[in-house]
Amino acid sequence: MTKEEIIKPENLVCKKPTLMNDKPMHYCPGCSHGVVHKLVAEVIEEMGMEEKSVGISPVGCAVFIYNYIDIDWQEAAHGRAPAVATAIKRLWPDRLVFTYQGDGDLACIGTAETIHALNRGENITIIFINNAIYGMTGGQMAPTTLMGMKTATSPYGREADLHGYPLKITELAAQLEGTAYVTRQSVQSVPAIRKAKKAIRKAFENSMNGKGSNLVEIVSTCSSGWKMSPEKSNEWMAANMFPYYPLGDLKDKE
Repeated sequence: MTKEEIIKPENLVCKKPTLMNDKPMHYCPGCSHGVVHKLVAEVIEEMGMEEKSVGISPVGCAVFIYNYIDIDWQEAAHGRAPAVATAIKRLWPDRLVFTYQGDGDLACIGTAETIHALNRGENITIIFINNAIYGMTGGQMAPTTLMGMKTATSPYGREADLHGYPLKITELAAQLEGTAYVTRQSVQSVPAIRKAKKAIRKAFENSMNGKGSNLVEIVSTCSSGWKMSPEKSNEWMAANMFPYYPLGDLKDKE
């Protein structure tokens, strides 16, 4: 097959989303952020919302999404992204408004903002990257760190009597009256990526159709924080994260 035949539209299997700019990604090898960025960009493009999307990025590795997707962005103080998203959506109800947050940001310092925005039924989507650790700041224990998991601040493993239990924020969200769609997905394989993209699309459509608040958790890897290769990180995630954070839809209010 010639080069000309390969690049024909009918032979195209996948392509870079037009909203993704040419800036090289800085994420560590095996990091899940880059995959989720691509899915967000694809969904926005497919919905035709390029000029009407507003993303809110807070503190942590998640903040750098504004470097890679060419839409309007607002940076928020640590944990406050759902509050900022609430204001933007209420002022501009015709906009697609979403937050992109890590577990330390969303489930620790931002717990109150997250729970109350979801409970109020704000027509926003919260994309929640859960890799069970603080990735940017040195691998400290997060609210989602598993029992027995070693981190920079739990070198002997997380212990219930000392650190408490891992927080299942998505299960909490599913119990709230204001949530329309709550799901937990992953991006470690092609089938998983397809399911995650479908979930993001559904959440975004719900928020535009005024159905209430939406939470899409992505169980993710942090090869650097976990001190594993990308391949081992995926294996460890499947063996340890998925049993505690099972994948699938937790709530779908049609």
